[in-house]
Amino acid sequence: MSLVHVAVGVILDADKRILITRRHSDAHQGGLWEFPGGKVEPGETLPIALARELKEELGIDIVSTRPLTNVRHDYGDKAVWLDVHVVPTFKGQAVGLEGQPLAWVAAEQLDDYRFPAANVPIVTAVKAYLSEL
Repeated sequence: MSLVHVAVGVILDADKRILITRRHSDAHQGGLWEFPGGKVEPGETLPIALARELKEELGIDIVSTRPLTNVRHDYGDKAVWLDVHVVPTFKGQAVGLEGQPLAWVAAEQLDDYRFPAANVPIVTAVKAYLSEL
């Protein structure tokens, strides 16, 4: 089984709320909430992949990012490597361009949402990051 490299953005608004989106019910881990992003295509760098995915999914342009964490997880039917970056500044208004619901939530509200297992370490990392600001 090959490892799928995924660029993930933890997008923050001016109030330090975090943007999460819900996976379509017919997708892998469908119906669960996640941090937006997508597959890094062959020949793409992580910054280019993250910028492309966030533009395609949400219609926003990244102004700045910083690395947050890396997560490797094997679901049994799929193995993923999540390369996670905080996006503290961006241009545009985030909308679900692929019909996905989205929510802006405070860090302490993240536990109220169901995430895929690979996203759980991201929740922990986000809380730690925001507590240091």
